[in-house]
Amino acid sequence: MVSWFDESRLDDVTTLESDVALRALAESGARVRRAAGDAAVATAEAVARADGLARPRAVIAAGPDSRLLRAVLEPWCPVPFVAWPGPALPGWAGSLDLVVVLAPDGAGTGTASAVAEAVRRGCQVVVATPAGSRVAEHAAGRWSTILPTDTRDQLATAVVVLDYLERVSLGPRADSEQVATALDQVAIECSPHRDLAVNPAKVLAIALADTNPLVWGGSVLAARAARRVAESIRRASGRTALAGDAEHLLPVLEAARPRDVFDDPFADGPGDLRPMLLVLDDGAEEPVVREHRGRLQAAAAGRGIRVETLTTDAPTEVARYASLLLSGRYAAEYLRIGLVED
Repeated sequence: MVSWFDESRLDDVTTLESDVALRALAESGARVRRAAGDAAVATAEAVARADGLARPRAVIAAGPDSRLLRAVLEPWCPVPFVAWPGPALPGWAGSLDLVVVLAPDGAGTGTASAVAEAVRRGCQVVVATPAGSRVAEHAAGRWSTILPTDTRDQLATAVVVLDYLERVSLGPRADSEQVATALDQVAIECSPHRDLAVNPAKVLAIALADTNPLVWGGSVLAARAARRVAESIRRASGRTALAGDAEHLLPVLEAARPRDVFDDPFADGPGDLRPMLLVLDDGAEEPVVREHRGRLQAAAAGRGIRVETLTTDAPTEVARYASLLLSGRYAAEYLRIGLVED
């Protein structure tokens, strides 16, 4: 069975209107607003309670979704910070420490175990999870706060926790409305109702269709978005899509054969797909980021490899992360829609 890309499907009204995933992507901003609204009262109460407590010795992000918090907080948090994605806690964690947990669906046994351990040790505990869920039940304790969220969306749940951490001076600005606005802007630009000529996600999907993409982001958050976008592309196409640091992607670019002007794209099979460099640019301009971006682009140019760039002008780090991630997910979904099998 051979797969090929039918770009006409990207403007086919019947196909697009029946796609559930596109609808879910369009609702990303609404989920952030809903999660923030659902948790507003509990967040205010938690902030008021924290005013009477000493600053924690350390912040521990527990559970499998802790890596997103690490990407945001590590460069900023004024106290030692550690992400602990396993079902337990560091041996030193105790009553002087704050444990924060993202549990979008609240059903994970490992996350529930970590929360129960934090409560047993007398840690301050802040958990964003659906009320009445398994994780919420294990979080019950004197020093625990549950921020109720029912969206089951990782980003929306993370914004709730980051909003709390900002208000107690333990994290950077994470304005939920700015994140939601950035997501809405992407949804407008990448809407299935915008035709291919003016839709950046559809254009990117066409570029992805006959390549094996290498996805790179320079900042910590852009790099995390790159990994998530590559994962979405793999799921959409079943093809190789790599995300990594510059030193990991450079050898792949340099090993690619130079482009031959006499290549017949219709004769090449799936095994002959060339790499494409996809850069997620969140505006980071640190010298090391500029250097790595320049080396990757120069290596791609030397081999005739196509380079595509996703950009964002959102006002905060979290909003820029959300914008890049959603743009990449839209492109991956349009790629899935366009791929057909004979």
